[in-house]
Amino acid sequence: MTAAAIPVFDAGGKPESAGRVPGNHGIWVGITCEFVEFLVLFTVYFVARAHFPAAFQDGATRLSTVAGTVITLLMVTSSFFVACSVARIRAGRRRESIYWLIAALVMALGYPLAKYLEIQWNLAHGINGESGIFFTVYYYLTFTHLVHGFWGILGMLWVLARHLAGGYSADEHNGLEALASYWHATDIIWLIIFPLFYVLA
Repeated sequence: MTAAAIPVFDAGGKPESAGRVPGNHGIWVGITCEFVEFLVLFTVYFVARAHFPAAFQDGATRLSTVAGTVITLLMVTSSFFVACSVARIRAGRRRESIYWLIAALVMALGYPLAKYLEIQWNLAHGINGESGIFFTVYYYLTFTHLVHGFWGILGMLWVLARHLAGGYSADEHNGLEALASYWHATDIIWLIIFPLFYVLA
């Protein structure tokens, strides 16, 4: 039997089309736009860093590594919980899927809270958008990511409302998959931002 002839099954044991893209085409257009946007911003980061290496090296030492680490843990944990929610609905375990999605939302809400506390810490230490080129790039990039984070949180609220209303099942859960895809993409971008500003600079 060739590899093409081997059937593929989902978590519920049902046949799944090979090469099926999770979510829907619309969300992947949005994710592509998100990646292109941050590709431009990362290009700005590396151009600025090449011209002002000392400012970037010094700037990284002034940021709160604890805050960056907390945000990273919140994003990764929330992303994992969303993945668990998708896995449970695929297996037909709707209630468990809802619980995992609620847990993902709680972790996701910790992101803007942690970012707010970080900004307060920055301002208390004299760090604002006019503190130098490093911090200008830092604020622009991280605030742009926070906007995408807010969109993801709003998406979670919408998907959770639909989930509670019985809008998803083992056979139909494209909306939940679309949310998971977007949130994973936003998580991946943060995993690039974190080392660039808090570790490697």
